[in-house]
Parts: sequence; C-alpha cells; structure tokens
Amino acid sequence: MGQDFLNTCRGTDKMTLLLTGAAGFIGSALARACAAGNAEPILALDRMGYASSLAALPPLPAPHAFIQADIRDAATLDSVLAQHRPRAIVHLAAETHVDRSIDSPADFIDHNIVGSFQLLEAARRYWQAQGRPQHFRFIHVSTDEVFGSLHADEPAFAPDSPYRPNSPYSASKAASDHLARAWHATYGLPVMVTNCSNNYGPWQFPEKLMPLIIQKALAGQPLPIYGDGRQRRDWIYVDDHVAGLMAALERGRPGATYLFGAGQDQANLDVVHALCDELDRQRPSPLGSYRRLITFVADRPGHDRRYAIDSQATRVALDWQPQVDFAQGVARTVRWCLDNPDWARRDHDGQRLGLG
Repeated sequence: MGQDFLNTCRGTDKMTLLLTGAAGFIGSALARACAAGNAEPILALDRMGYASSLAALPPLPAPHAFIQADIRDAATLDSVLAQHRPRAIVHLAAETHVDRSIDSPADFIDHNIVGSFQLLEAARRYWQAQGRPQHFRFIHVSTDEVFGSLHADEPAFAPDSPYRPNSPYSASKAASDHLARAWHATYGLPVMVTNCSNNYGPWQFPEKLMPLIIQKALAGQPLPIYGDGRQRRDWIYVDDHVAGLMAALERGRPGATYLFGAGQDQANLDVVHALCDELDRQRPSPLGSYRRLITFVADRPGHDRRYAIDSQATRVALDWQPQVDFAQGVARTVRWCLDNPDWARRDHDGQRLGLG
C-alpha cells in the first residue's frame, strides 16, 4: 500500500486488509499484489465456489490468513471481523458470468445482492463497535455493465451515468451498488464504489472470452462468436485494475465512485482475431491460422452492444494510470495460458450457457 494511506492508519492495533472473493480472478490478483508489497496482513476470505482456486493465491504465511467462509453467513462475518479487526474491506465476492445469470438468476440475486447486504451490515456493526474510525474503508467492486448498453454515438460511461442493467448479472450488481451507496448515505459507513471494464489476464476462469477462446483454439475446436461479433468492450489488464483498487484504498474519498478503464476499446471479433494471431506466433498450428476455427453462433439474449468508460476523472483523483496496452496484455495472457495448460481445462467443459 502507499505510504500516504499507511500514515493515516498509524496508531491502530492492526492494519489487516480483508479481501472477499480472494480466491477468484481479480481477488487473487489483488492478494498477490498486496502480498508482494508486504505492507500489512491480508485476510483472504472466499467461499470457494466453482471459479475459485487456492492455487491463484500467493503463499499466505502468518500473519496473513485464508478463511473459507460465505459472505451470506452473518454470524461468521461478525466473528471474523471481531477477531481480525480489519482497517479496510475490499468486496470482490460475486457471481460474475452473464451466461450463467441467464440460466440461474436466483444464484446471482442470492450471492450478489443478499451477500453484499450481509457484508455491509456486518461491516456497519463492526465499524460502529470500533467507534466509527475515520481510517476505515469499504470498497465495493462492481462492473461497467450496470450502466447498460451504449449506442455508437453516446458518450462513454461516467460516474454519474444512469443505471440501465440488461442482464440478471448486471441487475444484481446494480442492486448491490445501490445498497453500498445507501449504507454510506444512511449510516455514514465510509464506502467507495468502483466500476470497471472487462478484465483479462492470468488465472481467469476459462468460461470467460479470452481463456475460452485460447482453450478451444489449442484443442482445434470451433471458436464461437455471438451474433456478428461487433459488440464492443473496453478491456483492462487485471493488474492495472488491481493498481486502481490499491490507489482507491490509498487516496479514495468515502462516498465517491471511481471508474477504471484502459481505453482499449475492441469489438469481440477483433479480440478473437488478436488471440488467434498471437497463438499463431507463440504456438503455430500445422493446419494453418487459428482464425480458420472462428464460427458465428446465435447471439446471447439481451446482449449489450457497447460499453465504454471515461476514466479521466478517476485517473486524476487517484493519480492512477493503466500501464498495459491491449497487444501487450494479449501476449502475456496467451503466454500464461500456454505455460499453464491444466488451468484452461479445470472444471469447465466449454459448453455454451445462457441460451435463455
């Protein structure tokens, strides 16, 4: 963590940082960054759902700790907070796959809304019992999908953009965003909300676009492109997002919203082309370019056409800048997947979900 924020915390008995969803994709990346910085104890909490992996977490010798727990369990949350007395909570635990939300929306309502409510309430009880310390922070990590779909001529999402979620996943995250803001406005809990664009990089569960395409390409299977493949997203390398979250911990203002995007706007088809071309360089196939495997399939129901984030205000407020450009990030991601073939195959058969 940065020295400015650490100075704010001097005099507290503990400076433990509680990460929920710590064995997930972004949570484990944040845990690795925090452990490498060696600034304070990390309390990594995860219920170990299908997309969680202890292998993605760094070694956590004492005083770091891993706790397998569910954020919907209020009694366990109260016990964990009372015992470890964190100075901040970064809330990353969530169900995140849009296709799964179409098939099983109840899971997303339960985990993303009810779970966030239980965590906010536990944090409020703990914070109030500690005398409402000014240095305490609760960072609620969310997605740009809560803002809905942009037309080609609409400006990018800003912190004051209206919420227009179009999938059960984005609706559940939108609801949890509203809860987080309400707990700040009503109870004074020092909450910040962050909304980020599409993350990618090492350790991402292979149901998501980039690892799925890499896995299928290496297996010689069709590479499914939803609809015409022209849905556009802003892509950010996961380590850049993590740096933004750390900056929010150091310099963020309670009650504020911070948007993290890298300005790497790409159509889904262009992302797949980039992955195929990088695989052609790093692991060429004797059968020819991996682009030969691209196959267009029926579109996802309610598929948002375009997301874009205007992160300029966040860059200024937090003194944060993304460092990894899209081509460099794709090369790193492909290299990592090639070096970790067992990860791409873990607990995922590559079957299409979310046909509604």
